[in-house]
This record gives sequence, structure tokens and C-alpha cells, in this order.
Amino acid sequence: MTHSPGQDIPPPPTYPGHPVEPAASLPLPEHPDTSAPAYPGTPDGTPPPPDTPDRPLASAPAPAYPGTADDAAPPPAYPAAPAVTAPPPAYPGTPDDTAPLYPGAPVSAAPAYPRDPAPPPPPGQLGPAPDPLPGRPEQHPHQMDFEQRRVHLTARQRGADATALSRLLVQVPAFLCSLAVVTGFASAFFGSAAWLPVTVWVLSGALVFHRPTESFLARRLLRLRVPTPAERARLEPVWREVTARAGVDHQRYELWIEESDDINAYAAAGHIVGVTTFSLNHLPNGQLAAALAHELGHHTGGHAWASLLGQWYAQPAELTWRAIRAMSRFALRVARVISLPATGVLVLLFGCGLLALVAAAWMVLLPMAVAPYLLALVNRRAELRADAHAAGLGFAHPLAGVLHTMRAHEEARYAAAGPRAPRAAGLAKLLSSHPDYADRLQRLQPYLDERPPR
Repeated sequence: MTHSPGQDIPPPPTYPGHPVEPAASLPLPEHPDTSAPAYPGTPDGTPPPPDTPDRPLASAPAPAYPGTADDAAPPPAYPAAPAVTAPPPAYPGTPDDTAPLYPGAPVSAAPAYPRDPAPPPPPGQLGPAPDPLPGRPEQHPHQMDFEQRRVHLTARQRGADATALSRLLVQVPAFLCSLAVVTGFASAFFGSAAWLPVTVWVLSGALVFHRPTESFLARRLLRLRVPTPAERARLEPVWREVTARAGVDHQRYELWIEESDDINAYAAAGHIVGVTTFSLNHLPNGQLAAALAHELGHHTGGHAWASLLGQWYAQPAELTWRAIRAMSRFALRVARVISLPATGVLVLLFGCGLLALVAAAWMVLLPMAVAPYLLALVNRRAELRADAHAAGLGFAHPLAGVLHTMRAHEEARYAAAGPRAPRAAGLAKLLSSHPDYADRLQRLQPYLDERPPR
């Protein structure tokens, strides 16, 4: 189809679903307010010119600081502490507080790291000894660590075994002689009231268990002293361990010190336990505990109080015998000065009087003549029992060490004295109150082999 110029072209038909576009010839409506809004921050409301490299954007002045008289004054300066240049802190963990060495610097040997435990040795063989800790000296094999623990006290704290009863039985003849002496003196000086001093003397044996009397005996007769605070701090833990193993109250006994250079300890009266300064300062605490356990065995077995009680009741008879011997020696010296026949006559008179006394009281005098040997035998038996008591508490090995040390000291003493040094032999050996070291070590052997006798 062709159209001629000037003829109106009809609009194209509308299709369903499409909006009707306005004709191009219709004018656009005008906006109610065609003027552009004023730009904020400029005097005339016009926008500032664009920022160009040759014309930087003019910045507005900063607002005045509030609260100042002059709005142009700068804000006040804030307070500031004076600058102190402190040295850097010391590096922790180094001996001289210096930083550790950096890579590339010479370093010391690295500490030994813990190793895996060695496998247990096969049965019947002993493994290697453990390495000692670095920086700690190797301890004595008999050095023990005693810690406080719960103590179970036994119902029977002390008693009298067969050795204590044998000691009292052996002392009966001496007691009868002393009773005769005391009765004779009491009858001579008190007449009909002689029973009073005799009764007082018999009851005086209870002073063996009297604490003030024991302190007097310890200071005056045994020459002991009270431990210093340092000595008590060394002695108390050992003594507590010994009494704890025995089930005995440690406060029942008093600890004393003897100034001596010998290895020794004492058990006397009813509550005295003494130890020498050499033993306290030089023995390891395990061996010191063994020595104290030995003395505790004397107390729990009744050896200490039985010995002191027998000696106490034998004193009057012993003092009388010493007086008779002194008078006899004096009479013989006077008779020698006068003439030889007078000496013979005096010896004859003394001999006849002695025979008459033996014939009249042989049942008392004969046991008294044998009593020293019997007492020595009982004392040796008591020492073996005390050794067994210490070994039964677990101190067999330390006690054997003490006995070896004592034997070495004795041998050194004999060697220093020379070949002519007197040694106990014959009857003198029978009067010894302690067994031989070899015998004591032999009796300890079952405990050392962990086979205590039943």
C-alpha cells in the first residue's frame, strides 16, 4: 500500500496485553517546581566547583572550641605524664635475667629428658642400681625418710620377759644380804622401832619409776644432759618412727644425751633413753633408729627397770663388802709396819672369821659369789633379745651396720694400743655384759635373709 504525502498515517493497531504508548506529538507535562534546590553550606546555595588538581577544594574553617573566650583559641592540652625510659623487664627463667640465646648462638647442653622405664629384671636377678638425681649427693643406704603417720598403740606398753625375771632372781641373795645389813643398823640405832627404816628401805624401790628421781639419776650418776633444740629436732623424728612401729607412746620415755665419742645408747630406770653425741651426729638416721629400737627393747622387756631395781637393793650389801675389804687392807698395812708375826696372826684371824661366816650363811654367800657370772650371762641374753626386738621392727640391716661399725672402732682401738693391749679372755670374758659382735651378727642373720625365727 502506498501513501501520498500529506496524508495522515493511522496509528498501528493495538495488540492485546501491550500498553498503549503515548503519541510522539503529545507534549510532556511540566514539573510543579522546576528550580533546583539550594546546595547546603554555600552562601548563594550554588554547588561548589569540582575539585581539580590545579584548583583544590577550599575547606571551611574548623568550628570554635566551646567554652573558650576567644573562639579562635586552640583547645587546651591534655595532661601527660613525663616520658620515662624504663629498662625492659628481665627475661624470666634465666639465671642472670637475660634473654635466651637466639638461633646460631652457642648453647649449653640440653637437660636430660626423662627416659622410658627399663624393663623389670628376670626373677632371681637384681636390676641395675637407679641413677641418682642430678645435683643431689648419693644417700647412705641406711638413710631413711621418716614421715608422720597414724600410730596404733598396743594395749601392753611394757612388761617383764624371762630375762628380766631371771635378773631379779639372781639378785635375791644380794637383796637378803642387804636386808640383813639394814636390819642390823636399824636395830643398833632405832631399837624397837627398827621396822620403820627397814620398811622405808624396802619401799624405796618404787623410786625407780619416779620421774624426778630418774632425772636426778640421769644427771648425777649417768652424766646425761637434756638435748638441745637442734639435737631434739634430729632425734625426735627418729624416736617417733621407732615407737610408732612398736606401737608405744613416745611420750612415755625421756630422751637424754651423753657427751661421748663412742657409738652407744642407754636404757635406764623406767623411762630413760640416752644416746651419745657421736651416734647422734655421725650415724645415718636408719642406724640411729636401730640403736634406739634396741634400747626400746630393753624397756619393753623390763630389762632396764629390773637391772636398776636389783642394783638398788644390792647397794647395802655391796657397800658393806667394800668397807670390810678396805678395813682388811688397812689392818694388813698396819700389821706389816709392826712386825711379821703380827701380820700372820691377823691373817689367821680374818681367815677363821671368813670360814665361820661361810659355814653359817653359805646358802646366801655361795650364790653371791656366783652371782656376777650369772648376771653377766643374763645381760648377754638381754642384749640378744633387744637385738631381736629391733630387727623385728624392720631395723635388722641398719643394726648390722651399727655392729660392723662398732667392731671396726674396737679393732682400730686395739691396733692403736699395740699388740700388748689387753683383751678379754677366760673368766674375764665370762663377766662381759655384751656378747661378741660375731655372735650378735650370727643371731641377726635370719632377719637379714628375711627369714625371722619363729
